[in-house]
Amino acid sequence: METISTFAKKLWCVKKQLILVLTPLILLPLIFGLPEKEGKCLYVVLLMAVFWCTEALPLAVTAMLPVCLFPTMGILPSKKVCPQYFLDTNFLFLSGLVMASAIEEWGLHRRIALKVLKIVGVKPAWLILGMMNTSAFLSMWLSNTATTAMMLPIANAILESLFGDLATLKENCKVKEETEGELLCRVSPTVPHTSSENIKTYTRQLHLDNPLNLLQIESEYQMKVWKGFLICIPYAASIGGTATLTGTAPNLILIGQLKSYFPECDLINFGSWFAFAFPLMVLFLILAWLWISFLYGGLNTRYAEKKAEAVIDEDYRKLGPINFAEGSIAFFFILFAVLLFTRDPKFVTGWSTFFNKGYVSDATTGVIIVSILFFFPSQKPSLSWWFDSRASNTPYVPLLSWKKAQECVPWNIILLLGGGFAMAKGCEESGLAAWIGAYLQPIAQVPPAVAVMFITAFLACFTEFASNTATIIIFLPVIAELAMFVKVNPLYFMIPATTGCSFAFMLPVSTPPNSIAFASGHLLVKDMVKTGFVMNILGILSVSLAMNTWGRAMFSLETYPDWARPVNMSSTVTDIQFPSDSPFNLTSLP
Repeated sequence: METISTFAKKLWCVKKQLILVLTPLILLPLIFGLPEKEGKCLYVVLLMAVFWCTEALPLAVTAMLPVCLFPTMGILPSKKVCPQYFLDTNFLFLSGLVMASAIEEWGLHRRIALKVLKIVGVKPAWLILGMMNTSAFLSMWLSNTATTAMMLPIANAILESLFGDLATLKENCKVKEETEGELLCRVSPTVPHTSSENIKTYTRQLHLDNPLNLLQIESEYQMKVWKGFLICIPYAASIGGTATLTGTAPNLILIGQLKSYFPECDLINFGSWFAFAFPLMVLFLILAWLWISFLYGGLNTRYAEKKAEAVIDEDYRKLGPINFAEGSIAFFFILFAVLLFTRDPKFVTGWSTFFNKGYVSDATTGVIIVSILFFFPSQKPSLSWWFDSRASNTPYVPLLSWKKAQECVPWNIILLLGGGFAMAKGCEESGLAAWIGAYLQPIAQVPPAVAVMFITAFLACFTEFASNTATIIIFLPVIAELAMFVKVNPLYFMIPATTGCSFAFMLPVSTPPNSIAFASGHLLVKDMVKTGFVMNILGILSVSLAMNTWGRAMFSLETYPDWARPVNMSSTVTDIQFPSDSPFNLTSLP
């Protein structure tokens, strides 16, 4: 038995190497048992999926496999694969990351966080709401991981001011209670002629009157609130990232794959996505706040929170008045957002009409603004400096240096995005996505609203165990082909799939923000599972509501669009194989 245990431990130590060696061999039959190009492409896709899910190779290294495997296996020439790694979508993402690094460099994010907390007040429920609002807002522009890492220390400082040292709080939760027998021994001599029911009532009263027991009850409540504060931050960061195209990688994967599959589709850009996703984020955030506050005692208003208010005020006072660099970053940040929103918002004419049609994209806007950060001064220019011989002659410091940008920008995510676009291109060119879509015909019998809920739920569950970027890369091409196969507007399936990938709330390993909160040591896995399960349900219902109300109106989801038709298709929607009573006739939606 000991030998088997030792061998198992050895295997566990080399598990990644075993996956790297065995997976390509196990998947080999796909190449010989399926149509040539489809089989080879499926081999690469599954190989990358296994490597991504197990992290046998670093995610970015796995993302580069199409560069060597697609050309050598005859799936796609290198000149078509390599450009996928730097599409304009990647530059939009890069500009968002550079802007985020400038905000972090000058501490503007901390000023925003503390200001919001000062505004919302310091009752537990309102503090949780303030934490969630701040985390969600910052996560729209910064990475979810950076937002969580920045907000958790602020939360801990406020909690320590409210409840004291955490170690002491944990000890108070372990105070040994008197047993019922010990209490009865105290009760019986004093009330010998009372009934057993009266004795039990008196026992309960003594239990509550015991200072140690009251201390334990109070400490347990405080620990509960503490957990609520810690768990709301990563959840709000994940929700907030869905509101902007640059907020999280799956949103950019969606726009990149839309451009690959449907070049004529121009419905999704920064402004139109924000108009759809921001109300969805607000709805989900309110539901999440109510659930977390209810579950963790935040709705109780028993505390006088002067201490917490003092901590927030003191931290904000330490920041001092806003300086020239912070003001400049705030100005360029607002300009960045406004220009992206107004380039082509669809419901009004955008400023892109002043240029040749199709020439200016969101990436153009982003790169223009962030380029200014590398030369704009971080200190207020002064004319008197030129005439003052005693003034310092040191070179001026720009708002952002390239060295800082290199340190802060996660270049591996850009490669991961490129790997996703390359995989999607391979699936499209090889015919794999269409081949898989043809096998999903039974889903055509499911009402579209139910299909949306099923797709969102499936991807929300899958992404609990795999990177959200890897998940959407793997499934979005198949979902696009499924939509075309059943003649449903592709956006009706692709948007819920994209947002569903950000709803990973149940496990510490699901997302880096979850891992950061769990690493604090104050949360248990069961806390995340219990909270996250209901969060997933709320997210699925919110997405379904959004798609069938304002999403349907914004993107004309009730019709099958011309941009989704193959070039040689001349038939109209009403000529396609589905009868009027088919569940996939979207005009029958309520």
